[in-house]
Amino acid sequence: MDWKKIAKWSRLLVLLGLLIWVVYESYMHQVLGGGKAPSVHALCPYGALESLYTLLLTGSFVKKIYSGTVVLLGITIVLAILFRRSFCGMLCPFGALQELFQKLRNITIKKRFVMPEKVDGILRYLKYVVLVLTVLMAWLFGTLWMSPYDPYAAFSHIAVIAGSIEEDPLAIIGFLLLLVTVVGSFFYDRFLCKYLCPAGAFYAIIGKISPTKVTRNNDLCVHCKKCDKTCPVNIKIEQSDKVTSAECINCNECVLECPVNGALEVKVANKTVAPMVILVLVVGLFFGSIGIAQLTGNFEILPKAVAEGQTIPIYEVKGYNTIEEAAVLTGLSLDQVYEQLAIPKTVPKETQFKNIASVAPGYQFDQAKANAGGSENTDIQVSEEKTSGSVDVSGIKGSMTIQQAIDSLGMEQTEFYALFKIPEDIPTQTLMNAIVNQVPGYDFQQIKASLTSSSETSVESTTAGAVDVSGIKGSMTIQQAIDSLGMEQAEFYALFKIPENVPPETLLKEISTLSPGYDFQSIKDSLQ
Repeated sequence: MDWKKIAKWSRLLVLLGLLIWVVYESYMHQVLGGGKAPSVHALCPYGALESLYTLLLTGSFVKKIYSGTVVLLGITIVLAILFRRSFCGMLCPFGALQELFQKLRNITIKKRFVMPEKVDGILRYLKYVVLVLTVLMAWLFGTLWMSPYDPYAAFSHIAVIAGSIEEDPLAIIGFLLLLVTVVGSFFYDRFLCKYLCPAGAFYAIIGKISPTKVTRNNDLCVHCKKCDKTCPVNIKIEQSDKVTSAECINCNECVLECPVNGALEVKVANKTVAPMVILVLVVGLFFGSIGIAQLTGNFEILPKAVAEGQTIPIYEVKGYNTIEEAAVLTGLSLDQVYEQLAIPKTVPKETQFKNIASVAPGYQFDQAKANAGGSENTDIQVSEEKTSGSVDVSGIKGSMTIQQAIDSLGMEQTEFYALFKIPEDIPTQTLMNAIVNQVPGYDFQQIKASLTSSSETSVESTTAGAVDVSGIKGSMTIQQAIDSLGMEQAEFYALFKIPENVPPETLLKEISTLSPGYDFQSIKDSLQ
């Protein structure tokens, strides 16, 4: 049994299988939408790296990233520590695409091209520049900043090129880079991996500490240079006793191509391990870890479905929802959905929101949602009579992040977003005075001024006049007080300015132990 051939073809089949799976998921994402089929961002571990700062700062993910994406990042980091850039060489679907074009070249023109050494040396650093740029921009803006320029994302949207560019004109850059990647990979092996891929750069840095190395026995080596010729990232293996280059993607093609047994070997902590065993370990660890995460409920790659009987505010409707689905999700009538989102009546109810612009040119779904965010007709609308009279927004500063402002008021995120008319896709780590950068026309100071003014004129009538709090005692739990007033928990917390992280079973007089500075009696007195 020729284990070298088995290992070589097994690696290619794993890569091809993952590429086919990603193509299928990408197609289903376009057909069914992001609520039923994951986006390529959710399936790519690099998206979790872009979301890491947001996750650590606020405990939330950037749009299109979920817990499963973070799990993938964790798994691939472990793989990089143990087996170098094995994700790149054995599991990456985009790596598989590049190898397909490499095989196409070998069949057609049967010639291998190598980048001039000086040019190659300079271009190799580009991927590290892309890594730093994309991560910093993602952390700064709290979004997948790279998305419009990402050839991998462009590949997943290749069936809807026109629509993608119409939705975001910058997406044309991503499609151009996809073309560069495909053409480059036809002439130069693993073109993107060597020169442009930020994920490859990230794993290359981590892989430097890996105990896994390809070693060459000079006494057995016949210097045929087959290893050099077969290496997809052009490492000069024949001149090295040990491959320590960060460029190595651990595909082990050099070892499998070597004609002399023992001349080239893969060693893990100085122990020889067969390439087939390495492949089994990498694939097993990858899919085994995903399986465990799924069984324990820690692998989400889709947004959580709305529970039966529950509704969502209209500004939380997604682009993949149809107008008809929006009516069901929000509990509104079709006419109300059309009215609140300013949808032309000529648009059929089966139309997905992201496709309305193709039926009604000029329609802007995100702007319509932003306008609806403060609509007095939305189900969870925090009306001025209810919010501005019970919430003092005077302490909210433009230099605060949204999350800091939410915490200072002790409100639910959805309530705060509705109160300040913030579109739901704006990350919570965004500065209040920087929202306008993502929502042109948004005026934080004007909204704050309107809430402050309303609060000053209506506070007495909306709280003390509308709610009799005289029967609320410090010896009551929060839940008992809520029940006695017949209020919603969120309403009560806002009325008594209780931080949202305080459990409802807490005694009112003991809230100060969890929230230093909180004075129940003083707040109660102000409401009477």
